[in-house]
This record gives sequence, C-alpha cells and structure tokens, in this order.
Amino acid sequence: MNASPTPDAGPYTRSGPRPGLLRRVLRRCLRTPIGVQSIIAVGLGALIGTLAPNAGEQMKILGDVFLNLVQVVVLPLVFPLIVLGIARMESVKKVGRIAGKAILYFELVTTAVLLIAVGLAKFTGIGKGAPVHGTDAKDLEGLSQGVDFHELVLHAVPKNIFEAFGEGNLLGAITFALLVGVAMAAIGEKAEPFASVLESVAAVMFKVVGYVIRVAPLGVLGFISYDVAHYGFGNLRSLAGFIAVVYAGLAIVVGVLFPLIATIYRIRYVELLKSIANLAGIAFVTRSSESVLAPLMVKLEAFGLSRSTTSFVVPLGYSFNTDGSVLYQAAALVFLANAYGADTSLPALLIMVGVLVILSKGMAGVASASIVVLIAAGNSIGLPAEGIALLLGVDFIVDMARTGVNVVGNSLAAAVVDSSEKRREAKRGPGEVARDADGTAAHGDGTQANATTRPEPPLEHALQKGTAQ
Repeated sequence: MNASPTPDAGPYTRSGPRPGLLRRVLRRCLRTPIGVQSIIAVGLGALIGTLAPNAGEQMKILGDVFLNLVQVVVLPLVFPLIVLGIARMESVKKVGRIAGKAILYFELVTTAVLLIAVGLAKFTGIGKGAPVHGTDAKDLEGLSQGVDFHELVLHAVPKNIFEAFGEGNLLGAITFALLVGVAMAAIGEKAEPFASVLESVAAVMFKVVGYVIRVAPLGVLGFISYDVAHYGFGNLRSLAGFIAVVYAGLAIVVGVLFPLIATIYRIRYVELLKSIANLAGIAFVTRSSESVLAPLMVKLEAFGLSRSTTSFVVPLGYSFNTDGSVLYQAAALVFLANAYGADTSLPALLIMVGVLVILSKGMAGVASASIVVLIAAGNSIGLPAEGIALLLGVDFIVDMARTGVNVVGNSLAAAVVDSSEKRREAKRGPGEVARDADGTAAHGDGTQANATTRPEPPLEHALQKGTAQ
C-alpha cells in the first residue's frame, strides 16, 4: 500500500525554514532605523577588527565605496539648491547680508571654541611628559607642510567649473552657484525654465541620496573594521589624557556654548538636536560630514528653516565653520607645546589662537585638512612636525567626535542666520517695499513677477521616510 503524500513534501520540510521567512526577516531588518543599523555595524566592525585584523583592513573598501557614492552626489545636489536659494531671495543685497552674517558668526564662534580649547588644555596640563621625542614622522611625508592662501583663493574661484565639479571643489561650486543665482534673480521670468530644470535635478538627487543613505551601515562596518584593525588601541593609554580633554572640550561646546547661542536667538536647541541626531551619528562613525550634507538640509528645512538660508549657509559652513576640528587643533597644539617644553604663557597662547583663527579658514578643499592645518600652525609657532605623528595613532578616535560636532555646529549656524532674517522681516512688516539691486520694487503683496515670488516647492518628499528618519 502506497503511503499518502505528506503536506510538507517539497523543498521546505518541517525542520527547514518556512516559505517567505527569510524574506520577512530581511524586510524587518531593512525597516530598522538607520541609526540602530549603524550602531550594530559599529559593534560588528570592532569585533571583526579585533579578532580578524587582516579581514578588517580589507573591509575598508566598503567605507570607501560609501564615501564615493556620497561624494558623487554632493555637488549635483548642492549646486541647484544654492542657485535656487539665491534666486528666490528678494534682492542681491539680501544675499550679501546673509553671507556677511554667516561669516561673522563663523568667526565669532570659532574664536570662542578656540579659547575654550586652549583654556581647558592649559588648565589640565596635557602633554607634559608625553613620549614625543621618539616619534616617527614618516606618516606625515605625504601631507602638505602649510596652507597656501594664494592657492586657496584660486580654489574658491575656479577657471573651469566642470573641472571644479570633477575635483569635488565645493568652495568653487558655491562661488559659481552664487553668481548663477544672482543672475537668475536679476533677469526674472526669463530664468523660469532653468529654475524648473534645477528643481527637477534637485528632486532626482534627493532620491539618489535616499538610496545612498540606505547603505550607510555597510560603510560604517567597513570604516570601524579598518580603524580597529589598522590603528588598534596601543596608543590609547599614553594619549588618554589628550583624548579626554578633546572630548570634554567638545562636550562643553555642544552642552554649554551652543545652548547659550540658541537661547540668545530663541532657537529650540534640544528639538534641533533630536531632529539631526541620526545624521550626526552617521557622520560620527563614518568620520565624514559630507555623508550627511544633503539629508541635513532636508532635516533643517523640516525643522522650520527657510530653504534659501539653509542651502546657502550649510555648504558655506562646511568650508568655514568646522568647530570640532578647530577645537581639536587647539588642544593638540597645547599638548605638543607642553610635551616639548615650549612657551605656554598667556601671550603665546593668544598668538596660537590667532594663528588658528586664520589657518582654520584655509581648510576648505585640503586633503587631511585638520592635520595639514595642525602642521602649518605648529611650524608657525616653532613646534616640530614629528610630534604630530604621535597623535595620528588616535586621530580616528577624536576625528569621529569632531566630525559629529561639525554637523551640529553648522546646523546651529543655519538656524541662527535664519532666525536673524526672520526677526528682520518681522520688524519690516508685510507692507514695506524691498528694493533689489536694480532699484525695482518687490512689494509684500507679491506683485513683482520674477523667480523670487514663486512658492518653494517641497523637495523633501523625494527622500523616503526611512531615510528622513
């Protein structure tokens, strides 16, 4: 008598997986917030780098691929956003006013951050007795020994915009976008077709960014695996004091200085932090603020900031408002000065702050920017570059924190400038006439027919919900 067929016959048995189980598990994993996925990737990366260092170093390619994906979309997205933001402003005078406010804010906050770092490092006395005399400077051979301001100016004004795009020259792209935006605002209705093209480009790029951010945990896994495998934790003990001072200084900046600024301008600082927390976390573990540039502008716009301000101030801040990086540089210089027994009197420290205020503005477009500026500042006050080689062993640890703080600092800068502009508009009143560069009237009732009177189309819907969160 033949046995009757069982209902479990086929490729799936009672002991095997049920149909669709793997698909449901993968779907649930993909629905996990990006921040949670990144935290899991950090743990896995540290484990791989510790237990299998050879494999950990090879996994760096995942991080490099992620950063390449980010960098390839940054300029095609930032350029149209800046152009549209400038074109929608009421006048050329407003463009100059916002730029002036942003630069002034950057200078004041950078100086305050430097004073905090130098004071904290001087108070704790970090670097005394550090083993700098036996360091090897071979890791610094490929880095520039200074910042050429002549080259910096040429970097900001490129002779070929396509070459600037190919090199990823963000500062040059901002300059060209500023000129295009002003020209569009000046010609009015004739710029409408080009504005529509730029809006379509921006929407498409936002969609691409959404795809790229989905693979951020893989980039995190690659970077953490490589960092742990390549650098290890051998220098942590001798440089624990330096790391602690840098993190303490960054905590003071985020927990004291930034809230004070936010209070003055009536900005909901805690809510701002909550809205960008995941993006700051991604920047923290990838050590790249560019990886969150596009979604950061979306978040700030959703927070209530105007797109015209955000799309101009945030990219500009990426070049001139690196609060976390300048704090690290100041602490590192005091560390080296103490280690070599150099002068750390008040006049010497003030000179150090002045040098960093100037050199930190030359970081835009410079590879290994923080180390390059640190070498240049050290040379200017008589410190040998060999000591900086000691700090390279723990650079990835402090780099994560300073990158995250850079993201928070630029978000606050955009909020401050936007708040200042809204206060000014509130004082002017809805009926006041604004004059553009040509002297034409732009009334509050919106009767002027140019690109600035169109409502801003919502672009944030192009990002998927999971990415925006």
